[in-house]
Amino acid sequence: MPTVLGSLRRLALTPSFADVTFARRGFPVEETDATRRLEAIPQSVICGFEWGIEVRDPWEVERRLELVEAEMRGFAYEGATMAFTVRDAMAAGRGHRTRDLLRGPAVPHTFLTYIGIGFAMARLPRPLWKNVLPDLTGTPYYPTMSWLAVDGYGFDRAYFQTDKWVTRQERPADYPWEGRPEYFGRAVDQGIGRALWFIHGGQPAAAAAAVDRFAAERRADLWSGVGLAATFAGGCDAAGLDLLRRAAGEHRAHLAQGAVFAAKARAFSGCTPEHTEVAVGVLARMPVAVASTLADDVAVAGLVSATVPDYEVWRERVRARCADQLDARA
Repeated sequence: MPTVLGSLRRLALTPSFADVTFARRGFPVEETDATRRLEAIPQSVICGFEWGIEVRDPWEVERRLELVEAEMRGFAYEGATMAFTVRDAMAAGRGHRTRDLLRGPAVPHTFLTYIGIGFAMARLPRPLWKNVLPDLTGTPYYPTMSWLAVDGYGFDRAYFQTDKWVTRQERPADYPWEGRPEYFGRAVDQGIGRALWFIHGGQPAAAAAAVDRFAAERRADLWSGVGLAATFAGGCDAAGLDLLRRAAGEHRAHLAQGAVFAAKARAFSGCTPEHTEVAVGVLARMPVAVASTLADDVAVAGLVSATVPDYEVWRERVRARCADQLDARA
């Protein structure tokens, strides 16, 4: 059941449903069925956050999350992870809600729960970041995929501080996530790329133009984020996705890599919507099952490079395979 303290935390920290709508955020989006479906994603995150920040019993939070429709459930887990991360940080290192959730019922949503940690990072002072990632030894893709937390931080900043991070294109100070401060900005850009898909309501031409307004050296990571969002969240038909792939030009393998990661995340969750199958087919020229297997075939575990994190080695390997596939189907 909710507590008085939990209710106060919810009132202080939770944005309203209206606050995350495209109109309230000032995004240049025309309201359609597709954009309303995209808006339902941050609203699902808010539901999970409200339950996680307010309810005393973790079992009750988990039960509520499991009642969310399958396609949106991962986003609700994302919000609950964000809430548990904030609560654990407020417990001065004594909290273990995030660890228990991510080791337990949230495992199928591993990719999104890392992003939820990043959402919490956007609301916590940097000195507290060193404790936000719990020890998840033995869970799939840990710690390699934890860079999605930094991606989540980038998405949050772009979505809620669009003028600063998108219009003015400011860059964050480096942070030694997994001991790699020099990669922090790149992972943030991957999250900003995901946000661009939402900011422009899943409109391929507008999203592509937004990427092209960034400095050239940032565009590859932005395109990867666009591909991940378009494939995981949807919002566009096959014709539009084909336009997106062609607009990516020299970065089409980065776009495809994001699509493959999204397909892997959907397959791992046990729920693959039709729009994900369509998107990875157009952007990466392969079905979800092949994309999921590809991601595992080239997955990285353990330090394999002295210059980039394992996460980037994994991305590079996926890109190389995607480039071969795209060339073969050109």
